[in-house]
Amino acid sequence: MYVCNPSQPDWGTGQVQSRINGKITVNFPEMGKVVVDGYLVALKQVFEND
Repeated sequence: MYVCNPSQPDWGTGQVQSRINGKITVNFPEMGKVVVDGYLVALKQVFEND
């Protein structure tokens, strides 16, 4: 699954690596691997057509 962080658009589109107990690990091209709290950060799913 691919996502973006609307509050950090410069991170680019990242690929979700895992989701465990609300903690989401995403690999962003401009930021590297980031762990976000899915309860606090609203990631937006990115589809091929977007």
